[in-house]
Amino acid sequence: MGIVKCVGILTSGGDAPGMNAAIRAVTRAAIYNGLQVKGIYRGYRGLITDDIVEFKSQNVSNIIQLGGTILKTARCKEFTTPEGRKVAYETMQRHGIDALVIIGGDGSLTGARIFAQEHNVPCIGLPGTIDNDLYGTDTTIGYDTALNTILDAVDKIRDTATSHDRLFFVEVMGRDAGFLALNGAIASGAEAAIIPEFSTEVDQLEEFIKSGFRKSKNSSIVLVAESELTGGAMHYAERVKNEYPQYDVRVTILGHLQRGGSPTAHDRILASRLGAAAIDAIMEDQRNVMIGIENDEVVYVPFSKAIKNDKPIKRELVNVLRALSI
Repeated sequence: MGIVKCVGILTSGGDAPGMNAAIRAVTRAAIYNGLQVKGIYRGYRGLITDDIVEFKSQNVSNIIQLGGTILKTARCKEFTTPEGRKVAYETMQRHGIDALVIIGGDGSLTGARIFAQEHNVPCIGLPGTIDNDLYGTDTTIGYDTALNTILDAVDKIRDTATSHDRLFFVEVMGRDAGFLALNGAIASGAEAAIIPEFSTEVDQLEEFIKSGFRKSKNSSIVLVAESELTGGAMHYAERVKNEYPQYDVRVTILGHLQRGGSPTAHDRILASRLGAAAIDAIMEDQRNVMIGIENDEVVYVPFSKAIKNDKPIKRELVNVLRALSI
């Protein structure tokens, strides 16, 4: 591999609080190490449309506290084709970009892995997703902020649920991962969490109802992970109306509220550590790895592992929720 002199940064897929902190860290760590930095706007699409600007230290001033991503993000069908990736590579060459830092989720890292293989480009990934579903890192950029947003919302919903003796189903994001639902339920004192990881094992609604959740409480809140496997909150609300009509049921879908907002201290520190570590990895001639944190230590995780391996839910957490919701 040739000596890297210029690093390109892009954010791809869904936005996550802390992405700007990561952009800032990558930019300043690169400059600190004598590298040139190019900001690529709108994800992989920017590589195809040549939406690229040189970044100096001042380009990333006063952004650590901002949600979203100053580099914008977009889906890009063209990049899924060999022809589109060839155009992207030619754009990189014109701008003198020798390596890429990609901030995003599994789809973004999948794109990076294919691009790196086809064109021999050093790519470093940073786990930026509120879903916390990437293998090889204890937590992902944006997850803690999203969890706190859920916590704030459920605390407010609890007031109405208690006032009206209602059963609330609160749908949270996570796609096929139940981390937000399960940990959100523990943190908010919810009665149950319905998550995709256990959807094939038990009827989670029946288990919840049969646990006698109304014996000691006048309100109940259940967090449901949005997923085809769970069917989402509306599915369970309809089931309750049909199977247990004695309960007064309401649904709240938090949706994109969870992706916005100023990142927490945890997410700012995580993003800063990962961003600086991405430049360390490039200086060490690493390539095609995701930077993660395990047991508070920076680790390099091959793209193949980060993307292909499922991140397991700790059953211990399910037991904690069950014990504390009586």
